[in-house]
Amino acid sequence: MTTIIDGKITSKKIISNLKEKVRSLESQPGLAVVLIGSNPASQIYVNLKMKACTEIGFYSEKIELKETASEKEIFNILTILNNDRRIHGILLQFPLPKNLQYLEEKIINNINPVKDVDCFHPGNIGKLFTTKNSYEKLIIPCTPKGIIRLLKEYKIEILGKKVIICGRSNLVGKPLSLLFLLEGATVTMSHSLTENLSLETSTGDIVVAAIGKKHFFTEEYFKKGAVIVDVGINRVDKKLYGDVNFENVFSKVSAITPVPGGVGPMTIAMLMENALFVYKNQTLK
Repeated sequence: MTTIIDGKITSKKIISNLKEKVRSLESQPGLAVVLIGSNPASQIYVNLKMKACTEIGFYSEKIELKETASEKEIFNILTILNNDRRIHGILLQFPLPKNLQYLEEKIINNINPVKDVDCFHPGNIGKLFTTKNSYEKLIIPCTPKGIIRLLKEYKIEILGKKVIICGRSNLVGKPLSLLFLLEGATVTMSHSLTENLSLETSTGDIVVAAIGKKHFFTEEYFKKGAVIVDVGINRVDKKLYGDVNFENVFSKVSAITPVPGGVGPMTIAMLMENALFVYKNQTLK
């Protein structure tokens, strides 16, 4: 029988736990979310993050800038947030508008690393890359962290398993490969340009689909009993679709995350967990 790995249920448990922890604090963790432009999907994600802040009890600020914002205006905002003691975590919602994408690396580098709740700063990624054992005391990228947490919540064995990651992004694929390695898995990185991709994925005990193509993966890509983590969020005609054709592969695999309701809710839950983590790093030393 195939298990549906439900991110909604798990994320609700995490949010509830965070809510209890915040109640016992002497001060309020603060999270600032910066949104540049009017991307409809980004606006939805930002609103969900702000809603989670309110539910848990965080102090939060949403800073909205027009896509015509100047470089000076953007970096002035970052400087203010970097120096604001009420703000312990800073999140810049990606993607940036096309006219500002050339600034992405510079913006990331200008966020104070101790407030980098997304773990985009090269200093934080570098710490993850060089750690030899536990990564519990590090800031961890939200989506990869959520994927590992989901697998553990459903008691899916990682140690010694062969993991195939389809996708090489800085947001998911690359940092997730590090986490799986630290958990004792054997990891193969692949992507949409990999030759004979199905030959690679069909050997995986755990396969992560993160290439951004609606229903790209069908049952011939997976071996019987594999565990499938679908990171794809493809919006078509106002509906969300994963990279995996859920109905087509369901009976062949042992466990699978749905879209929506799988990895997505976990990403927000891990962001909230990271926000509390950076707060403690800055205030409880």
